[in-house]
Amino acid sequence: MEPSPSLRRPFTASMFLLGATTALTAVMMAKANAQTSVSAPATSAAVSAQAVNFDIPAGKLSSALVAFSTQAHVPLSSQTPVLAGKMSSELRGQFTPSAALSHILSGSGLSYRVVGGSGFQIVPASSAATITLGPVRVGGTVAHQDPTGPGVGYVATTTMSGTKTDTPITEIPNSIYVITKQLMSDQQPQNVAEALRYTPGVYSESLGNYSNGSGILGGADGIMQRGFSTTSFVDGLALNSASAGETAFIERIEAVNGPASVMYGQTNPGGMIGISLKKPTETPLHQVSVGFGSWGRYEATADVSDKITKSGNLRYRIAAIGVTSGTQVDQIGYHRVGVLPSLTWDIDPKTSLTLLGMYMYTPGNGTNYMQYPTCGTLIQSSECPRIPKNTFTGYKSWNQNGSREAMFEYLFKHEFSKYISFSQTFRYENSESNKKDTYTSEFINSNEVAIVPWSIQGRAETIGLDSRIYGNFSTGPVNHTWVVGSDFRKVSYLQNALYDRTATYTQSIYNPSTDAIPCLDLYSTACKVRGSMGPYSYFQEGVYFQDQIKWKGFSVLLGGREDWVNYKSDRYSVSTNNSSNTLIKSDASDVPEPQHAFTWRAGLTYNTKFGLAPYFSYSTSFVPQAGSTNYLGQPFSPLTGNQLEAGLKYKIPNRDVLLTAAAFHINENHYLISDLEHSGFSTDVGKVRSQGFEVAANANITRDFRVVASYTYTDMRFANTNVTAKRTDPLTGSTYGNAVSEEGKVVPQMPRNMFSIFADYTIPSGLAKGLGINWGLRYIGYSYATNVESFKVPSYILFDIGTHYDLGQVFPALKGLKAQLAVSNLTNKYYVTSCGTLFCYVGQGRRFYGNLTYNW
Repeated sequence: MEPSPSLRRPFTASMFLLGATTALTAVMMAKANAQTSVSAPATSAAVSAQAVNFDIPAGKLSSALVAFSTQAHVPLSSQTPVLAGKMSSELRGQFTPSAALSHILSGSGLSYRVVGGSGFQIVPASSAATITLGPVRVGGTVAHQDPTGPGVGYVATTTMSGTKTDTPITEIPNSIYVITKQLMSDQQPQNVAEALRYTPGVYSESLGNYSNGSGILGGADGIMQRGFSTTSFVDGLALNSASAGETAFIERIEAVNGPASVMYGQTNPGGMIGISLKKPTETPLHQVSVGFGSWGRYEATADVSDKITKSGNLRYRIAAIGVTSGTQVDQIGYHRVGVLPSLTWDIDPKTSLTLLGMYMYTPGNGTNYMQYPTCGTLIQSSECPRIPKNTFTGYKSWNQNGSREAMFEYLFKHEFSKYISFSQTFRYENSESNKKDTYTSEFINSNEVAIVPWSIQGRAETIGLDSRIYGNFSTGPVNHTWVVGSDFRKVSYLQNALYDRTATYTQSIYNPSTDAIPCLDLYSTACKVRGSMGPYSYFQEGVYFQDQIKWKGFSVLLGGREDWVNYKSDRYSVSTNNSSNTLIKSDASDVPEPQHAFTWRAGLTYNTKFGLAPYFSYSTSFVPQAGSTNYLGQPFSPLTGNQLEAGLKYKIPNRDVLLTAAAFHINENHYLISDLEHSGFSTDVGKVRSQGFEVAANANITRDFRVVASYTYTDMRFANTNVTAKRTDPLTGSTYGNAVSEEGKVVPQMPRNMFSIFADYTIPSGLAKGLGINWGLRYIGYSYATNVESFKVPSYILFDIGTHYDLGQVFPALKGLKAQLAVSNLTNKYYVTSCGTLFCYVGQGRRFYGNLTYNW
């Protein structure tokens, strides 16, 4: 699709940046080939083996080196002119002297060599025997974490998702919660929705066992943030496939609560999910595992990273998974093989390039499109016996749901000077999906439902590019971290969706028949088929700017963005009848005019010297309703939202403990709900309002004891609407009484209260040394069904437990071998996650998962 004239200018700018990156990479490659590679200095045990506790503040490099020599008790020599004008970042915690010195000298253009086996000499990097690696954490607090890395224990202190710059979480005036690699390792989630179970403000499994966390939104299906649906961004770019739903490929997950449109464009005001894929590590990593679990799950994974060149400036990583499993529901399987190779090249000290590829084949994605009626789930009685969680109400012979996905991505960075840098992320995705399935359409009686066979073949191609220039400068005592960028995304999608309307297919709930052959032949006189066919395309472009202003303890965040969106559809409706094989094509749907909007945010944070950071912010959001129309074919106005948020963040000094509290007030206009009078269409309900507060704690209490805990209160209501509706009887589905206004009523399917806590403890010594146990509790409060609060879905409490055992702690011959077991919903509680008018989603029952992991 050609972009409209209003889009050409920003699109041209992005393509110019893409060309500039290619040229710059070529120059750096030539430069790198002309240089002599260096390797890490050969250090002796006398100066590198013993871990030392360091407490060195940020400041002049010369002062930091004096402090280093004093605290490490190691002789150090250098030349004053070499150090003049250079600065260093802080260092706190336990490190080997060589690792600590590497960190202090990072970015200075200097390195070191060992003198006499017991001391160090500071020299220019070109004079050193080798470049040095970053610090390896032994204990204490790492001075500065990688903002896209795994975090430390259950705590991450920096982020890229909040501002697209490397920024401490305590300096960002909105809520950001990080699911670290260690937390995922202890809980063993098998998709993104499960990984977000303990995250404040996030209701991650509102659809219960419906989607298995593997839908086209990268695992975002059914995930609600502050009451609104969400979108996944992978390495800063939105995607259109399920590649982000595979936890074996993920380094960390971030929930950015509140509007994120200023940095990412089209996102709902509730927030976005930021996912970082695995990339080459500076420290070698070699890991393989085999696993087993409930419903016949068998799994094997590998994760290997190491250097290619002796200097380590060229590194690789390969993550892979193979899994086959049943699911909670009979006849629905989950099968996947995938690989994620990546390569990082530090072309020179100021330039790096990372390449990633991904291929994933999922012949069965575990999706259960069967909703169960309220009779037998929400309501259980002699008339409505409980519907077993494993009930399959589709057809065994018409039960295919798979996909293939391929992806290429690169991340490029270059530092022109200490004032200005450039970075760019590009991704190309290609995916194919094939679905032959049934879905529940109507409740007939307490023993029977109507189902509709359908067939969908889809092919999607997505191109995304984010280019930005950023840097730092000072105006007197005021420091600025600024970024200016442009991103675009183009999605081309071809879909053929056919629905069998030949007859009313029914299925017994308690004794389902699994054999039937649907009639979906467009040219057969025996079939009556309806559906839609053809392509559509979507183009989005944004230009954004941001300035983070710091003065003493104050941090001011200002940003703005202009978005343009264009949508084109050549799809048409198709239908046949039973008397002839005539194919009736309707006109293509109306194409809305290109939409655009300006979004902005402003915030203020004050960081006290003792770690407390109060903040306040205002931000806006924009989501086009491209391709969505009412029953008259009229396009909807864009979703526009705004949020006020105030809160406190407290990072305990010199401890891995982060405490947060936030209160928010969100308004969104043109919120869509199902049109009860015109089936299959939506209607604009007007304004909705979500308000509440969140409190959370992420803490590494000791090296062996880690905790995450949170409480969320969300009150989401229809705030300003003229829509009315009658209340619905949950047993029969019939309406009763007079129509009442939806204004002031609670928006359905979002619980008002949520509380969770998860803790892990590893026994440090004694006979059980290396043995760890963990325990978690999840409370989900009641929610309403229907837009006029017809009935409630009750609250529920779930318990999770687990254990892990490092066999190498007791048996030296088994060093690197770890056994683990995780159990979710320990009591096998039967619960309902949410309900519509007449159907409900049933939650996941008890699930075991165990594995053996070997690291070397």
